[in-house]
Amino acid sequence: MGRKSIKDDKNIYFTSREEAGLTRAQASELIGTISESRLEKLETDKISIQPEDVVDMARAYKKPELCNYYCTHECRIGKDTVPEVKSSSLSEIVLVMLSALNALDKQKSRLIDITADGVISDDELPDFVNIQKQLEQIDLTVEALKLWVSNTIAEGKIDQKKLKELHK
Repeated sequence: MGRKSIKDDKNIYFTSREEAGLTRAQASELIGTISESRLEKLETDKISIQPEDVVDMARAYKKPELCNYYCTHECRIGKDTVPEVKSSSLSEIVLVMLSALNALDKQKSRLIDITADGVISDDELPDFVNIQKQLEQIDLTVEALKLWVSNTIAEGKIDQKKLKELHK
């Protein structure tokens, strides 16, 4: 492994490469689509990173969360539409999911009442917003589970081919 940089303001792509224990030359070779000089420019924010670069780095560094970071921090569309997902343990994800599902289950009949006429009145709006927040929590938890699966695959703890076969 090469020397570690002492630079203080490293971007996430720089730190991800270092965490993977790779020099720029090693990373460039492993990635296969980004030259060493281009990698240096990406890591020092001299040029804008492209989605393809992020996907290739995430694969090479075994760090799928780079894709979520890009979408939530650098993509103009993703900043407004993609939730930022933090890595969590499987038990944390399951507990949060069950809690959110239980809360939503209690609101099920209220959601039916609110939406039955196809109109959300001013007096129904607070309950509807609360239900919407619960649904967003479920969505975020599903995304956290997907990230956990991607990380577990990257670590070699889940066989991706078997998983894909079972999804068919």
